[in-house]
Amino acid sequence: MHENNQDAATTLQQLTFTLAGEEYGVDILAVREIRGWSRVTRIPQTPEHLLGVLNLRGAIVPIMDLRLRFGLERESFGDNTVVIIVAVEERLFGIVVDAVSDVVDIDPAAIKPVPDMGVVVDTRYLKGLATHVERMVMLLDVEKLMRPEDVETLDAAMPDVRDVEVAA
Repeated sequence: MHENNQDAATTLQQLTFTLAGEEYGVDILAVREIRGWSRVTRIPQTPEHLLGVLNLRGAIVPIMDLRLRFGLERESFGDNTVVIIVAVEERLFGIVVDAVSDVVDIDPAAIKPVPDMGVVVDTRYLKGLATHVERMVMLLDVEKLMRPEDVETLDAAMPDVRDVEVAA
């Protein structure tokens, strides 16, 4: 962070994206890359929301369908479908979203707690709600998206994936 930039200290930059017609934000500091959808290598015995892994310049990155993670219906991937590569504690994983919008500055004081929305959205993956220029943005908690058991399942399957990648 630049010490002379007052705005950076007082606002949170969020990369916003759409998913099933709603707008979400993810902390820009967690984002490593945005890329178009491409096929992934499926891993057996992983939850349905984990689509597989992608070889990203030598790093094996698990890819998660955010629609399925949230219990929403899967949509066919189109031209706007993107994978946002995020880092959580130096571990990379990708989230598939409908489309990326833009980067917005959110005032931390404007963030409201997430109300219980019943079965529509699993709110445990959200940090809060913020209004930005008349738009409601749901702020994603990327650390809660990848559960420890998902990581363990992937780690157990990784030697098989590495063998496939090397043999290819």
